[in-house]
Parts: sequence; C-alpha cells; structure tokens
Amino acid sequence: MFGSLSARFNSNNKKTFKPVKGHKEGSKHEQLHSYSRTTLGSGDMRLAVQLPPSESLNEWLSVNTVDFFNEVSLLYGIVADDAERFGRPGEGFPPGFEYLWVPDGKAAGGRKPTPQKCSAPQYVDFVMTWVENQINNEEIFPTSADAAYPKEFKKTVQNIFKRLFRVFAIIYCSHFETIEQLGAAKHLNTSFKHFIFFVLEFELLPRREMDPLDALVTPLIAEHSGDASQAR
Repeated sequence: MFGSLSARFNSNNKKTFKPVKGHKEGSKHEQLHSYSRTTLGSGDMRLAVQLPPSESLNEWLSVNTVDFFNEVSLLYGIVADDAERFGRPGEGFPPGFEYLWVPDGKAAGGRKPTPQKCSAPQYVDFVMTWVENQINNEEIFPTSADAAYPKEFKKTVQNIFKRLFRVFAIIYCSHFETIEQLGAAKHLNTSFKHFIFFVLEFELLPRREMDPLDALVTPLIAEHSGDASQAR
C-alpha cells in the first residue's frame, strides 16, 4: 500500500512530509514488515493486523508504528501545500476540535509544560517531528535483535497513535477535496481502515479520541468486530 502510493506521487515530484524510515535489511523487523505487506495484499484487513504466531508483541507494534508513520508522512506530504492557507492558531482543525501541542519534559520549576496554541500545519509538524524522534531513539525503538524494549513501550506507542490519528483527522476534515482531486482518496481510506483496525486490535486509542471522525470510525469498529449489520 505505502510502496504503490509512494511510487505514484513521487513520480509527480511529491515527497513525504518527513523522510521515510526504513527497516534494517535482513532484520526481524524487515521480515515482519514483509509479512504485514503480504497479508495486506490478501485483502483480509483483520488478518493483516493480527499478531503473527510466535512473534513478539513489542516488535509487531514497533514495525507497524514505523510503517504508519511513513504512510501518514506521505499522505500529509500530498496536502502540505494546501495546508499553507491555515496560518493562524486554531485554523485547519476538525470542526469543533482544536489540538494543542504539549511539549515533552518539564517547564521551569518542574511544572508541566503549557499547551501551545497553533495552526493545524504547525501541529502536524510538531507531531511528525516528535514521532520521528521517538522511532529514531534506540532506547525507545531498539533495532538490535538482542535489545530490550522499555517497560512503558506500549504507552509510548499509544501516544504516537493518538497523535497520528489527529493528523488523519486534519487530512480528512481540511484536505479531503485536495486528496480527491489528486486521485488519492482510495489510498487514504485504505490506509485509515488499516490504521483503525490496528488500533482496535491492540487497544491503542480510547474511543473518545476518535470522535472527530466518528462517521468513518463507527462502521469500521463494527466491521472489525464482525458485525456486518452495523458496518453498513
């Protein structure tokens, strides 16, 4: 999915929003990435997100986190020029929602950092830069076969998926017309379905976080659960 979309838009001089993060050749992560691409190609989305037999949950979360970062980076890269029209704080977010950026670490005096008002393009830049830093940090996302994952790894993944969902919400609510004009709507929808199925499979997001795209999410939840009557 990512490869075909990347080839199509790179041929038109489109770039990913952030550089693509690859998997080390010959590594376990590359093998899991290949397995994921193969099962996605089967058309069975529920099978594609399931943890492969006898594999490590942390490794599966790690590989897919990197892959979703790459896909979101490409999809937002397609609409990045369109996003320039949202220049003021509070602009470009889903109707009824405004995302504030909360920096990592502590403010002066050990206080929690103050959430920052920003425009949607600024928020996406904050998110994607932060995610990139997380997955490039060997202490958080180890790539060596014998390295241990941190105890709070799943919480970090949950935070990443929360923020990546918000980028999807911005794309759908503020840039879908551009996506349609560029012929990328099918790719966006498939990527989002994969993302939501993965989120549901491993309980990575509370339901309230999905409210900005409720009309899209609700039938996907029903489809993931196998309730065909509610998925229509």
